[in-house]
Amino acid sequence: MADLVGAYGLTLDPWQEDVLRAALGERSGGRWAVRQVGLSTPRQNGKTMLIVARVLAGLLLFDEQTIIVSAHRQDTARETFFRLVSIIEDNPSLLERVDFIARSEMREYIRMKSGQEVRFKARGKHTIRGFSCDCLMLDEAQSLSAESWAAILPTMSARPNPQVWLLGTPPVDGDEDGEVFRRIRSACIARKEPRLAYLEWSADPSDDFDDPETWAKANPAFGTRLSEEAVATERASMSDDQFALERLGIWPESGATSAPPAVRLDLWRDLTIPAAPGSWPLAAVGLDMDAQGRLWTAVAAHAPAPGVHVEVLPNDIMAAGSEAAVRWLAQRCRRRPVVIPADSGADVLRAPLLAKGIKVYALNAAEQSAASASLAQAIRDGEVTHLADPVLDEQVRSAPREDTKTGWRVGRAGESLSAPLLAVMCARFGAVRWSPRKSHSGSARRGGRVVT
Repeated sequence: MADLVGAYGLTLDPWQEDVLRAALGERSGGRWAVRQVGLSTPRQNGKTMLIVARVLAGLLLFDEQTIIVSAHRQDTARETFFRLVSIIEDNPSLLERVDFIARSEMREYIRMKSGQEVRFKARGKHTIRGFSCDCLMLDEAQSLSAESWAAILPTMSARPNPQVWLLGTPPVDGDEDGEVFRRIRSACIARKEPRLAYLEWSADPSDDFDDPETWAKANPAFGTRLSEEAVATERASMSDDQFALERLGIWPESGATSAPPAVRLDLWRDLTIPAAPGSWPLAAVGLDMDAQGRLWTAVAAHAPAPGVHVEVLPNDIMAAGSEAAVRWLAQRCRRRPVVIPADSGADVLRAPLLAKGIKVYALNAAEQSAASASLAQAIRDGEVTHLADPVLDEQVRSAPREDTKTGWRVGRAGESLSAPLLAVMCARFGAVRWSPRKSHSGSARRGGRVVT
């Protein structure tokens, strides 16, 4: 196996070789010793290259006719696709075996002259139902819903020697979509499934979170792909709970939190971009006020359909008084809607904004439930982008999912009572519900914030 990937310019880390060795053992008759492989390791340790190596082995060593690489987000599946394509194009002898490479978005696949195929697909709205395959690589397994898993399993039943991989990070406690990955892990720990291999790199909750030896314990690529400086930066910017989950791979105890999160932090952080292009103009504004009387302002812009870009402004526009805030908003909103929760202190701005000719929408309880569910679904589908914002990240981490008579909504928690996140929710809802999407070409600026 190592000789094979080495022939095409791939160098496997020792931990990657160990995983492949554990997963690819055979029984008598040439069948896989394990039909399911689970892998949990923190991000940036080299899971993508491990997937690429397994795909190459399936094509060149195991004569697998159909291989599917699936991820929760299309961008993740595409990253693996482009990584494999680059290896193929850098090796003439391998490229000679290829019949066709389809590069159109949502339809990426590689067809070999032998008839073998590798397909790259997203889950969620774009399922792999109806595709039969010999090897299935499920990246971002912490976001694999029970519904998707039920649709996936029949794809393997018609094959004589199938193998399915589930690769991911520990799921957020209370998140329903993490249940499949939890069951895989629990089955291995309980030794209930003899044809399952599960491998995990993680620290223990009792370990010293500030000790580089703990970091190395949880991250097999620590010191090579993942530098000590990078981890130290993460440690300084994350809470203990965040660092334990995201970098130390520590699985939370089931039921450790009183309420499930309203928004998945890991999915939210995956949607970060460095700047908003100038061609994404303001579409809507969301406002909410916290218990200290600070007004949090969020803006939304229409990104490439069906996406919406959201930002929280770094300044409190109420600091100079309500009249100044109204003038500031009136100058920038024009025909764009302003959206607030009806039970928010920001409602004090509704009447003066209406007097300025600004459309203001106050969301009742049912509309807040709809806006909350819509935001959560858009994040799951990768249809939201945002800038790096530690304050907003902390709100996403702490905001609970609050049950209501009309469903659920983003609850209030913490010093700011989730006001930044609620403002984001309102801004996005306003962009989707009341701000028509227009096509834009060109840009007056290179990019930055939507509103400055």
